[in-house]
This record gives sequence, C-alpha cells and structure tokens, in this order.
Amino acid sequence: MIRNITKLSILLFITSIISMKAQDKVLKVWPNKIPGAIENSRYMEKDTVVNGEEDITKVTDPTISVYLPHKVKATGTAVVICPGGGYEHLAYTKEGTKVAAWLNSIGVVGVVLKYRLPSDLIMKNKNIGPLQDVQEAMRIVRRNAKEWNINPNKIGIMGFSAGGHLASTLCTHYNMKVYDSDKTSARPNFSILLYPVISMQSSITHMGSQVALLGKNPSKKIITEFSNNLQVNKKTPEAFLALAADDHTVPVQNSIDYFLALKKFSIPAELHIYKKGGHGFGLGYEGETNSDWPQACAHWLKQIGML
Repeated sequence: MIRNITKLSILLFITSIISMKAQDKVLKVWPNKIPGAIENSRYMEKDTVVNGEEDITKVTDPTISVYLPHKVKATGTAVVICPGGGYEHLAYTKEGTKVAAWLNSIGVVGVVLKYRLPSDLIMKNKNIGPLQDVQEAMRIVRRNAKEWNINPNKIGIMGFSAGGHLASTLCTHYNMKVYDSDKTSARPNFSILLYPVISMQSSITHMGSQVALLGKNPSKKIITEFSNNLQVNKKTPEAFLALAADDHTVPVQNSIDYFLALKKFSIPAELHIYKKGGHGFGLGYEGETNSDWPQACAHWLKQIGML
C-alpha cells in the first residue's frame, strides 16, 4: 500500500504533521511605534477560517511567526514567507504556515510574515507600508541569526502572488529608505517566487494588486518604481520562479520579464512554467506536474549552497 502513495501524498502527510506544531516564536515586527502609521480604532484585524485554512484581513500589528526545524535537520538556512492575497487579504495557512512546515522538513527555518495590507485608513503612505514590514522582518531574522541557529548569509525571501510582488520588491528595493533603521542589511541572499505579481504596468499586472498598493490613478513614475522587473540591478539576489501556463489571474509575462531582467545582469535564475495549475496552487496539486515544484526548489537550494 505504501508503495502506491505518491511523492506528493508523502509530502503533504509530512507537512500536515509538522504543521500541527505551534510556531516556536511570534514576534511583533514593530514592538514600539509603527512607522507612518495612522491610528484608527475602527480598523480591526479579522481572521476567517474556511475548511481549516486561515485567511487574514485588515492587519494592523504585523508579526513574524518563526518555525524552527529539528536541530538534527537544521541547515542554517532561513526563509521569510510572504503569503499572497492581492494585497487585500493573506492566505495565511495555504501560503504561509503550510509552507513553513515544508521548509522545516528540509531543514530550513520558516518565518511567516503577517504584513500590513496597504490602506489609506492606517498608513500615511500605503505604497511603502508592506515594504516597511518586510524590510524589518528580514532585519529581525538577521539580528537573531545566532540565537536561532541561522547563517546570516543564508536568509531568503519567498512570496506567493501579491506576496511575490512584495518579495521581489524587497529584492529590488532592500536599500530603499522607507523608515529609520539600523545598519542591519535587509537584502535577501536568494528569492523563491510562486506565481508572482512582478510588474505594476497595467498591460500585464494583476489590477487588483495594482489598485490596492498604488491607488486607482497611479502616476507613471510610481508604476515604474514598483514594476520590479524594471528595477533589477547587478546586486539583485538570484531567484527560483514557478507558475502555471494556464494562470489567468496573473499573466505569465510577469515571471518571464523578471527572469529576463535577471539574465540581463547575469544573475542566476531558474524558471519553471507548468502546463496546468492555474493561480494559487500553493504546494501543488496532486496528480499535476506543478506538485513537483517543492522538490525542484529543494534541489535548487542545494545547488546554490543553501542545503
């Protein structure tokens, strides 16, 4: 009977067992004052659970949940995870805690970021609110690297859909001064992007993400600034990208353009475009080729010296 179980079934079984474990640490991204925040007592975080999966909206107090692998498996690598949701909600279980469980299974620290979703109701500048959170999250992990048994040069960023936009924004805007910080680097050592929004250009972006982040009538300048394929430079970290050809929510051109931009600067990158999967396949659908992406990603991480 065991012989007939697919690789994905085994993976899902392992991750389901690990995901039962509570996070090892939950830390506020901003234990004191949140930069650029507007106080609004009517704006309150809301958690919804559907079919056992948590979805979060209206985040006001961002956190990181740290999941540590067993010490025997620990590789010294960590990944900050940005769940997707069109910059309007967070698919926190599907693209957050379950992913952290998979990372733990290969010896990687999973750090799930519950970031603020852009809103004029709680932010002086919603364009940079999520970027503030992810920059500081990366710095927190680096500051705590020794305590959490992490190599400070082996910390990556990972994002799904609009979370992929935030992750790629960090890769291209890690030096952008969006708040007063210490000198700890916010640059990821690598990135993992799943069916990501990359561009804010109207012809290929996910319009819901563009409106949520930049507003209804964004200037050409701000669109260009947050079209991350146009912001790649020689210091942008290498990337692993995976998506489905039949994604009708975020055009595949987003990932292709980012891959080509990296190639232009001779930055190593790996691009996987699966035949089927649509948008939002998470760790992959059993019976579809997209279910192979975690295995392919693990091989890539090993190849670049992270495992």
